[in-house]
Amino acid sequence: MNKWNIPSWLEKEVRNRDKHCIYCGVLFVQSNASRKSMPTWEHIINDATIVNTDNIALCCCSCNASKGAKSLSLWLYSNYCIRKNITTETVADVAKRALTH
Repeated sequence: MNKWNIPSWLEKEVRNRDKHCIYCGVLFVQSNASRKSMPTWEHIINDATIVNTDNIALCCCSCNASKGAKSLSLWLYSNYCIRKNITTETVADVAKRALTH
């Protein structure tokens, strides 16, 4: 497990799935890139006990900092999302599925 208690099999699966921020779509770059393009771990539903492919994802530092502990459904109406054109239609499928639960 990594330091966020994400099992290695799940970490590998999520890293293979999420090559872009699940919210704003920025492409992740691993080498000497700006923090904006570095992936961070995200609990889509803010519950650290839900550790599965439907709740664990990668998003950029900016989106993660903006969302914080807000619920996804409320955060999508924040000034940050409005400014970045992040909507229920533009987020990745994993986030769309979380909105239906």
